Amino acid sequence: MIFIILPVSFILNYPFLVKALLAVSGFVYVVYILVKVEGNEFKVAPNLRWKSFCTGVFVKFIIIAVLTIAYMLLTAKSDLFHVLYQKPKLWVIILFAYAMFSVYPQELIYRTLYFQRYASFFKSKSLFVFINASVFSMAHLFYRNPLVLLMTFLGGILFAMTYDRTKSTLLVSIEHAIYGFWLFTVGMGHMLGFPD
Repeated sequence: MIFIILPVSFILNYPFLVKALLAVSGFVYVVYILVKVEGNEFKVAPNLRWKSFCTGVFVKFIIIAVLTIAYMLLTAKSDLFHVLYQKPKLWVIILFAYAMFSVYPQELIYRTLYFQRYASFFKSKSLFVFINASVFSMAHLFYRNPLVLLMTFLGGILFAMTYDRTKSTLLVSIEHAIYGFWLFTVGMGHMLGFPD
């Protein structure tokens, strides 16, 4: 229901308020399962490996930055960094709202819940990561944009690998936020629903 039926339903034409209610209800259910059933506590783990995490994210970020700047130069040069230059206050507001109300809830659903509830069903870690990235990409079907689906699939692979390695919702949320911030900053935010 949460990972397939609900995301697919969002591409259908029915009232936005109903979609919002379904999404919020689904998220409330996820939090209930994580806290009451799985016994999670929302606190920062004391043994996080920050140095290796930061090094890995930095390397991946450089690659993503080079590819996305090249893409913008080839397809929409006038939009490159336009929000940062023209609307810096909006840029700051969107980054905060995106991290709090989009990234963290997504990571609770697609990494924390998914890994804790379904990892035991898969013998192959590669298949598990592939399916996780696929359902994460499906959550973006309502954008009706093949490039968005490709980017979120690739992002889903990166995030799944990070969560599998760190078992930290905080760290994977930070990584997710950094890449999302960058897409908005570089000028690709309109594809992902960012106001510009």
